[in-house]
Amino acid sequence: MPLIMMTGFPSSGKSTRAAELKQLFEERLLLPENQHRKHTVHIISDTTLGVPHSAYARASEEKNARSALLSAVERLVTREHIVIADTPNYIKGLRYQLYCTAREEGTTHCVVYCALPVDAARQINQMRGSDGYADNVFDELTMRYEEPNSATRWDSPLFTIIQNDPNDKLPFDSIWDSIVERRAPPPTFSTAVKPAEETNYQFELDRATQDVITAILDSQKSGVPMSYVVVPGSSEKVNMPGRNLTLSELRRLRMQFSKLNRQAPLQVGQIAESFVNYLNINL
Repeated sequence: MPLIMMTGFPSSGKSTRAAELKQLFEERLLLPENQHRKHTVHIISDTTLGVPHSAYARASEEKNARSALLSAVERLVTREHIVIADTPNYIKGLRYQLYCTAREEGTTHCVVYCALPVDAARQINQMRGSDGYADNVFDELTMRYEEPNSATRWDSPLFTIIQNDPNDKLPFDSIWDSIVERRAPPPTFSTAVKPAEETNYQFELDRATQDVITAILDSQKSGVPMSYVVVPGSSEKVNMPGRNLTLSELRRLRMQFSKLNRQAPLQVGQIAESFVNYLNINL
């Protein structure tokens, strides 16, 4: 059953909306005429995963938090569960990976964007005191936040809720219709026979990802430490982890990325940038 990704600034009300969604799903599932009555609803959050807000202050801990989220989603996303991912999901590369997980399971997904001006979110966060994010973590997360775009497959269907508008309600009926009543797109497999126009896709995938790896390795030859690397085909930069990356490490990540994207192909022009986002999440 569906995967719902909550997204928005820290303290923008995602958890409140996630709890509201869970209650509405459970009420709808209990209706006698509902054919999905056997399904259960789960919320995966930083709280359920044991991830403190301070984890987002350090790259290594944040990486572990993302891995924990992906593992939990992979375990729960089945045809009998509705899963609400109530975590920051602020990087589009992470939302893409979650989308791929749902796609591999052959189920639907959507994104619920809790839109709130950053100053309003900051004020709410400060009012939470020790339960909120530290100021530096809040600022870092809002600065790096990548707003969802309904034109991309992983951010669509997209439901935007204006959090500071009391008249903007959660569009539950539309969410239900789009992800429960709608048939999931069939997964595509690397073993499937591809049409002639897609035959070149694997070549383009290999070429674009190799170009990114080559650019990283070439930049490291100077011996000068750098915080990021500009690579061809991407407006995004590779954020360096404070050490040199090895060829074997980059090859392993390239192989994982290629496997994901053989199952859910990208537009050719998006390959390099998506690979950069994948590296930034996993390095």
